[in-house]
Amino acid sequence: MPARMRHVRAIAVVMGTASLALAVSVPAQATTHHGKGIERSVLPAGDGWASADGSTRGGADATPEHVYTVTNRAELIAAFEDAGDAPKIVRIAGTVHGNSDAAGTPIGCEAYQQGGYTLEKYLAAYDPAVWGTDEVPSGPLEDARVASAKLQAAAVNVNVPSNTTLVGVGKDATIIGASLQVKNVSDVIVRNISFEDTYDCFPQWDPTDGDLGAWNSEYDNLVVHGSSHVWVDHNTFGDGDRPDADQPHYFGQVYQQHDGLFDIVRGADLVTVSWNVLKDHDKTMLIGNSDGAGASDRGKLRVTLHHNLFKDVKERAPRVRFGQVDSYNNLFVAGRGAAYGYTYGIGAESKLVAEHNAFTVPSGFDKATILKKWSESSLTAGDNYVNGRKTDLIAVHNAGVPAEQLTEGAGWTPTLRTAVAHPLVVPLLVGLGAGAGKPLVR
Repeated sequence: MPARMRHVRAIAVVMGTASLALAVSVPAQATTHHGKGIERSVLPAGDGWASADGSTRGGADATPEHVYTVTNRAELIAAFEDAGDAPKIVRIAGTVHGNSDAAGTPIGCEAYQQGGYTLEKYLAAYDPAVWGTDEVPSGPLEDARVASAKLQAAAVNVNVPSNTTLVGVGKDATIIGASLQVKNVSDVIVRNISFEDTYDCFPQWDPTDGDLGAWNSEYDNLVVHGSSHVWVDHNTFGDGDRPDADQPHYFGQVYQQHDGLFDIVRGADLVTVSWNVLKDHDKTMLIGNSDGAGASDRGKLRVTLHHNLFKDVKERAPRVRFGQVDSYNNLFVAGRGAAYGYTYGIGAESKLVAEHNAFTVPSGFDKATILKKWSESSLTAGDNYVNGRKTDLIAVHNAGVPAEQLTEGAGWTPTLRTAVAHPLVVPLLVGLGAGAGKPLVR
């Protein structure tokens, strides 16, 4: 049989096997999006790092009085406060706005302004032609910006307690403009929610950031900070109606109102991130946020990423420091004309295993940029496919970026994996199953 025919037959067999697996794995209770069985689901055994050392149950053991349906920010916070650390299930129905009044009505940035702050006054005070380029802003307008930002932070940041399942109802559960903080807690499950546009009303201008200065903002859609046993599954993360590409430029730089989409930092550990969509963003995902955080991060930041779609993101998908990160069966799509920097960032003491992933890129794309070396660390990167062709990402990178040689071998072998699909099938599986609003089958 010719080699081409063998290849086509292999693809057909793999796709047929994947279809069969999908057909037989869906339990009867999963024919609706969110029956009681789904809301009380726990992370299956062997499904990534969050299944280690006791697995992740979230609020599966919640008593009836600790099951809540919320429709706005005030109700969401009240549910968390009412249950505390007791097991709880919190159901998001409809759209919850982080920037909102007590009744849940959205409010604008002007509601947070303090001390006479306006953007127009801030731009006039710190125009490089007036302020210069050697010092960060200080003085009354910067103080007013800080006070305004502090008031917004109190509304935007929402702390998630331990033993929580936060799950969207139906296909359209959405959180806009809020930053969920999974901070120094354990046993948290987040599923079936669209997170959009967690924007900073008060970015700071820093003329000393880089050669040309930059606008720096706060807030990610979701932050896992110092927490363990966290499962984030079937969610969608993006900038909604406020994409960076549409933002104005001041002082020659984009007025950046978004930070990351989803960060895992500060000694967080045992996290599984599965079947999510992360799209249309710049700084997408950090795993470990500082080269100087080794004291808290070494031996932690064990994270599994599988069956996620990273679509039209510029960088950090993810950028890794310290952690043993297993990234398999993910789909990375770089759109024609979209800004692109790199996919995997290889940072300080990182131990990244990136295997069995699929990349869809436009013609002329430089495959050497899929990997980016930030620090001297090794990685494992086998059986990855770019536009349907098996590609040695490390060899391609080293040939294309000879000044930044990467070494092969992360020093560990992942064992906590569900069924691993052939990379040629990954675009189909992830395209059909990833993101909020898709049926939850576990």
